[in-house]
Amino acid sequence: MSSVKPYIPHQRARRTGPNAPLQIDWRAELRIWWREVDRVALVLVLLLMLVGTGAVAAASPASASRLSTSEVRLDDFYFFKQHIVWQTLGIGVMLGASMLSRERARQAGVLLASAMLVLLALVPLIGFEVNGAQRWINLGFSLQPSEFLKPAFAILLAWILSLRLRDPDLPVLGFASAVLVLVAMLLMMQPNLGDTMLFAGIWFVLVLLSGVSVQRLSALVGVGIVGLTAAYFLYDNARHRIDSFLGGGTAFDQVDLAERTLLAGGWTGTGLWLGIRKMNLPEAHTDYIFSVIGEEFGLLACALVVILYLALLWRVLLRLVDEDNLFAVLAGSGLVAAIGGQAFINILVNLQLFPSKGMTLPLVSYGGSSTIAMCLTVGLLLAITRRNPFLRRETPGLKAMLERREDAA
Repeated sequence: MSSVKPYIPHQRARRTGPNAPLQIDWRAELRIWWREVDRVALVLVLLLMLVGTGAVAAASPASASRLSTSEVRLDDFYFFKQHIVWQTLGIGVMLGASMLSRERARQAGVLLASAMLVLLALVPLIGFEVNGAQRWINLGFSLQPSEFLKPAFAILLAWILSLRLRDPDLPVLGFASAVLVLVAMLLMMQPNLGDTMLFAGIWFVLVLLSGVSVQRLSALVGVGIVGLTAAYFLYDNARHRIDSFLGGGTAFDQVDLAERTLLAGGWTGTGLWLGIRKMNLPEAHTDYIFSVIGEEFGLLACALVVILYLALLWRVLLRLVDEDNLFAVLAGSGLVAAIGGQAFINILVNLQLFPSKGMTLPLVSYGGSSTIAMCLTVGLLLAITRRNPFLRRETPGLKAMLERREDAA
C-alpha cells in the first residue's frame, strides 16, 4: 500500500473536530484576496487618499480659523487630525468590503440600499440642518444617508437590470426608473439637487449598458429634462444656484472665490501653508479643497489629481471589458460612475464651469460620512472586480452576451 498521501486542494475553512465550529483560514483568505484583487486600482485609490491627507493639512488652518468663535477656538490642525481618524476607519472599511465575494457584495449592496432608503425618508422628520440643508440624522453620531446610498444604489440597479437575462419579460427598466424617482423625490425634499443629478447619472450609465432600446432611453431622458426644468421653477435652491452660475457671479460668490484661489498659486503653487486666498474660502477643507490644492501646490498638482481619477476610471473599465457577468459589468460601471461623476462635478464647480453643488471631492476632501461611504464604494468595487488571474474566460465578454440576447429576441 502506497504511503503517499493523495493531493487535496487547499481548504479555506476546516473543522478541528467532528463537532467543532467551522474555522476560517484567514491566512489563506488573505493570499487569495491579494491574488484576485485589482492591485493597480488599490494603489491609485491610496494615492488619492495620500493627496487628500496633504490637501486637508493645507486647508485645515483656513477652515479652523473661519469656524472658530469668540467662545470656541479650534486648533489649526483640528480638521487634519480628524481627517486622519476618518481615513484610518475608511481604509479598514474598504479592505474589509473588498474581501467579500461577488455574491456577498451584491447582497450587502441590496440590504444597504433598503436601510438607507428608510433613513433617507426619515431625514425630513428627524434630521438636522447644516448650512441650510437638512441631510443628516443623529444616531449617536452624524450620518448622511445619501452618501451611503450611492454605492448601494448602483448595486441595487445593477441587480435589477441584470435580471433581464433570466427573464426578458421582466419590466426591469420600470423598476429601475421607479427607484430613481423615489430617490430623487427624497433628495429634493432636503433639498439636494447635486446628489439628485449624480444619482440620475448613475442610472443613465447602467440603463445604457444594460442594452435598453434607444427609443425608450430617449423618452426617459426627455422626462428627466422636464423634471430638471420643473426643479428650476419649483425649487428656490436650484434656481438660485443656476442663476448664480449663468449670471457670472460676483467677487463674493463661493465659486468665484474658489476659482480665484485655484489660480492664485500658478503652475507650482505658493507652498504648503503659504496660501492667502484660502483664508477667505468657505468650506476650504471639503467642497473647495481642489482650489486649495491649486493655490498651495499649483496647477500641475491639480492636473495630477485629475490624471489619478482618469487612471482609476480607465483601470476599472479595462477590468470589466471582457467580463462575462452582466451584474458585475453593471455594478462595477455604476460604482466607478459614482466616484468619477462626483469627482468631476466637484472639479468643474471649482473651475466655475458648473453650478455649486455642495459635493465633496472623493477620497480627498475632509468628511466623516463622505470618507467612510466613499471607501465603502471602493471596497465594493474591488470585491466585484476580483478575478482569479489563472482562469481564462471562454467568452469575449459583455458584447457577445448582448449579441446573443439580440439574436434570441
